[in-house]
Amino acid sequence: MAVELAPSAAGEPATLSDLPVKTVYAAEDAAGIDYARDLGDPGHYPFTRGLLASGYRTRLWTMRQFAGHQGPRETNKRFKYLLGHGETGLSTAFVLPTLLGIDGDVPRAEGEVGREGVAVSSLADFEILFDGIDLGGVSTSMTINLPAPVLLAMYLAMADRQGVPWQRLRGTLQLDILKEYIAQNEYLYPPEPSLRLVLDTIEFCVKEAPRFYPISISGYHIREAGASAVQELAFTLANGREYVRRLTARGLSPDAFARNLSFFFDVHNYFFEEIAKLRAARRLWARMMKEEFHAQKPTSWMLPVHCQTAGVSLTAQQPMNNLVRTAYQALAAVLGGTQSLHTNSYDEALALPTEEAVTLALRTQQILAHESGLTGTVDPFGGSYYLESLTCAMEQAALKIIGEIEGMGGVLAGLSSGYFDREISRTAYRHEQAVAARKRKVVGVNLYEGNGAKVRILRIPGSVERQQKARLKKLKASRDNARVRRGLENLARAARGPENILPAVLEAVRAYASLGEIVSCLQAVFGEYKLP
Repeated sequence: MAVELAPSAAGEPATLSDLPVKTVYAAEDAAGIDYARDLGDPGHYPFTRGLLASGYRTRLWTMRQFAGHQGPRETNKRFKYLLGHGETGLSTAFVLPTLLGIDGDVPRAEGEVGREGVAVSSLADFEILFDGIDLGGVSTSMTINLPAPVLLAMYLAMADRQGVPWQRLRGTLQLDILKEYIAQNEYLYPPEPSLRLVLDTIEFCVKEAPRFYPISISGYHIREAGASAVQELAFTLANGREYVRRLTARGLSPDAFARNLSFFFDVHNYFFEEIAKLRAARRLWARMMKEEFHAQKPTSWMLPVHCQTAGVSLTAQQPMNNLVRTAYQALAAVLGGTQSLHTNSYDEALALPTEEAVTLALRTQQILAHESGLTGTVDPFGGSYYLESLTCAMEQAALKIIGEIEGMGGVLAGLSSGYFDREISRTAYRHEQAVAARKRKVVGVNLYEGNGAKVRILRIPGSVERQQKARLKKLKASRDNARVRRGLENLARAARGPENILPAVLEAVRAYASLGEIVSCLQAVFGEYKLP
């Protein structure tokens, strides 16, 4: 569904919202809201006002900064730097070849190794990446999808090396392959075997690593691709519903796995809309899990969310302006009740962040937490005529889109028909038209243009790629290659059969099979997806 901007009398957008916004709100605008049914108290169904009754008074959100550059050793150093400056959760950015399941020594990876994240090709790289970091004492997020089961196996193997029981591990694996087909396009296998890998991973973690979130159902990349806030919300919850349906079809009770599902949303510039989106998301999900899937436990109705400030809103022009954008977006995430937050660095429109930039991004969260008074009460905008009305409008608009997806046969049918690509492209095009026509104003780009302060950017030396290739060559020469072959043969056998594939992935990882070898082994069984 395309949601038009609310026009002003002059024909220009009156607001930046994707929903109609009135000039003034009063009691009659909230007259149709049943506060007991639609809001409830904080920490109670339908969780509109937040997941915890105490909000942030007793527990702050987890503060994460995306970290990953050059090789495992350099990223390990950045991890320790951030932890030493007050970060409370690691967030791992992987380089493009790793995201695509490609080793750093193949021609397709040429010129990319270490440039957009950390290069990881094997368990040996993970041993360097997490050297000196207690996996039992830190929460680790890994932004990885296509080869996510392989990276999870590496993390579990590292925990074994440290003597940390899997039951103690905390963190999040992104794993959301549906949003890859919808927006980010980092997929390889056809949808059905890709979904099998997702479900196998979730099922494995539910049993073996119950404190670890095996999936982060992600609206962030959908929004970054050009979707509106309403589309981001609707498409994300539609994907979540698809995973829940398939898990229940395997015979799992929603109460057995629902608490292991997490979500990931973008927080963009339009302040009130982003708060309303997070509140509506919790309410929609709670009702879906309770009324549609008949989950019985209150924890099964909760939508735990990680938020990241909007990367697509960062500008290369006048990059110091991004500090202000990020601060306001972070404020919206906290007022919206996020459980975890990553604030972007001001220089990320130019390069990977420097230590100075990433420290300022982290300090933005710490100032919000410790100086602003935000943590004193839960849902301080609760009861606002405007915000409650906007939350309801967001919910109804998202429900309409979800109904359209259901009507066409579900998410996979929407992928086959090109529905998602078409709708996101239209919204992105309208946005760019509005910016070009100065109907959407971007300070430093089409308003108050001028030279901004020059900033130092992080430069990646060519030696990073040479070192990665050399490390992988040495590994392949020194490992037990007969054991690697057996591991890959067992993996192919498991992929052709009905059993959970994670134990076979773990076996191959422990034999030091490379990421590319494992992904290629699965590709030989599953095939490669071609766009219709």
